[in-house]
Amino acid sequence: MPPLKPPVHVTVTGAAGQIGYALVHRIAHGDLLGRDQPIVLRMLEIEPALPALEGVVMELEDGAHHLLEGAVATADPKEAFDGTSWALLVGSVPRKAGMERRDLLTVNGGIFKPQGQAINDHAADDVRVLVVGNPCNTNCLIARMNAPDVPADRWFAMTRLDENRAKLQLARKAGAHVRDVTNLAIWGNHSNTQFPDFAHARIGGKLVPEAITDHDWLRGHFIETVQKRGAAVIDARGASSAASAAHAALDSVGSIVNPTPEGDWHSLAVVSRGEYGAPEGLQFGFPVRSDGTSWSIVEGIEHDDFAKERIKVSTDELLAEREDVKDLLPV
Repeated sequence: MPPLKPPVHVTVTGAAGQIGYALVHRIAHGDLLGRDQPIVLRMLEIEPALPALEGVVMELEDGAHHLLEGAVATADPKEAFDGTSWALLVGSVPRKAGMERRDLLTVNGGIFKPQGQAINDHAADDVRVLVVGNPCNTNCLIARMNAPDVPADRWFAMTRLDENRAKLQLARKAGAHVRDVTNLAIWGNHSNTQFPDFAHARIGGKLVPEAITDHDWLRGHFIETVQKRGAAVIDARGASSAASAAHAALDSVGSIVNPTPEGDWHSLAVVSRGEYGAPEGLQFGFPVRSDGTSWSIVEGIEHDDFAKERIKVSTDELLAEREDVKDLLPV
């Protein structure tokens, strides 16, 4: 075994929820930052969920994870984010029957605004933040805007689950393995307006429109399946995606802290500086590459009119969401 490094503090919010529960054990096992990286887990929950969170701590203890050097269970954001270098914001209020999207954004703003403030005031200088809790793009925007001292390039919203779902659909249609699918980008919002870009994806090195000649399927059933996969999971298991979302969160962090394979890219919602015409300041899904230290948006991708229209729909939705939460954003 390689020598261990100094411990890194990792915060998981909503840690007693389904995704958090699936996530914390894998973090403690080394699946987030590597098998030579000790971890102090700082877990945040609302007061009524603290007894359940204590049960999560007991299970972490019973797991005897050799990398876990401490576990903090708290309802206090200041304590939860104290000295943290990675914050995974998982906990959010799910959409309920009859709830308008604007209402959902406002309710979640009451969560992510104070969390952003706590990150700003108490996290480590090198903190990086991945927002998983939906609607994750705009939740990330709210938290980021309320943490003015944390550089904007440290904030990420999760579109990796959509990428993973899209890769599976393409591989299945082509009779290939999911590992053969590369260069799959999710543009825009993590919602049913997202655009999974099949035109620039590859299967075994071949562009998808060459590997899959049923272009009507690509433009129709494929996109719809990816956009609605979360709802299909809920219909099938009676609960939302948890294990696959936790896995995608680990994938997301891995695509930031590890070099991207040569010629490939992955999907993250990062702050827009106006790339590809996306309005500046939105937390927008792009194809991203990393050298293991810093990341960048892939340049030079050309979209046809079909893709442009799909991306515009998602862009308009994000603009409307930003307008809906403007009262939660600093002037």
